Amino acid sequence: MARKLDQEPRMARYEGEIIGAHESIHALRKLVTRVAASPTRTVLIYGETGTGKGLVARMLHQQSARATKEFVDLNCAAIPSSLMESELFGHERGAFTGATEKKTGLVEAANHGTIFLDEIRELDLVLQAKLLSLLDTQNFRRVGAVKTTAVDVRFIAATNKILLSEVNSGRFREDLYYRLQVIALNIPSLRERGEDVLILARHFIDKFNEQYGRSIRGVSDEAARIFLSYPWPGNVRELENLIERIFILEEEDMILPRHLPDRILRTARAHSATVLPAIPSVAGVQDFAGLGFHNASAAFQKQLVQQALSAAGGNVQQAAAALKLSRHALRHQMIKLGLAGA
Repeated sequence: MARKLDQEPRMARYEGEIIGAHESIHALRKLVTRVAASPTRTVLIYGETGTGKGLVARMLHQQSARATKEFVDLNCAAIPSSLMESELFGHERGAFTGATEKKTGLVEAANHGTIFLDEIRELDLVLQAKLLSLLDTQNFRRVGAVKTTAVDVRFIAATNKILLSEVNSGRFREDLYYRLQVIALNIPSLRERGEDVLILARHFIDKFNEQYGRSIRGVSDEAARIFLSYPWPGNVRELENLIERIFILEEEDMILPRHLPDRILRTARAHSATVLPAIPSVAGVQDFAGLGFHNASAAFQKQLVQQALSAAGGNVQQAAAALKLSRHALRHQMIKLGLAGA
């Protein structure tokens, strides 16, 4: 039976939106809207790899007064240190061997717009100093130039590391850290977002149905439980890549557990096992005997649900996965057993 993902709450899918219904995503969207409308010129985005830092940066640009100007995207880890200064600031003709033409840097190309510096911690200390000067003065000098050039740019930086620890280890300038840290946005990992994994799965299924000319209907109940139990270390990117892989390699019109890699099945089982409550011993079951069969059954179920919730730290979704129930079914049982406030 297919999980009815179409009945799950989800947000509209216009380009540039972060999809999800979890409260952390609602809060993030509100904060992005507020920050985008502000005059601040620096924003720092924290998030694990694959959470969507680039998407949030584009949202900040698209919702700002700079939306009609350029959005320039640079991964600082992808450019050798020897070329990074020229890439950012440009150079004059003859500035160095091979500089046969004047080059406009990305900072100048983003004038009146936004530049997104992903993996900001990869900048070397010399360039960090030059970036700090640019942030403070909104002026820079091309490599080989005598005069400075003024720009009006919003800088969005992103990292998957805690920058303060990089500061403490001497790999990142403290003054630049505090300059960037004026506004900091944190993107939650996928494992923290509960049933958003199913909302995103539905989104990617729709996307790849159109792209590949397929008609996959959804995710089976058992596969959905695995999705909810698996911690998704690669976050949204890992989920998207998995679903595309299934579209390419599998022929069924539904995503089934056998379509999932062994590593996901093993990890999901191990993750569920840490939440699954222990079944009471025979002596424990005998304690219910004096209640009569029906009352004992209810008492046993109540204890089982309470143990699952306790083991999951109150997370209803994880408890439901451990009990092999849907979240809706567990909620129903909680109301029935007088645990609705748990």
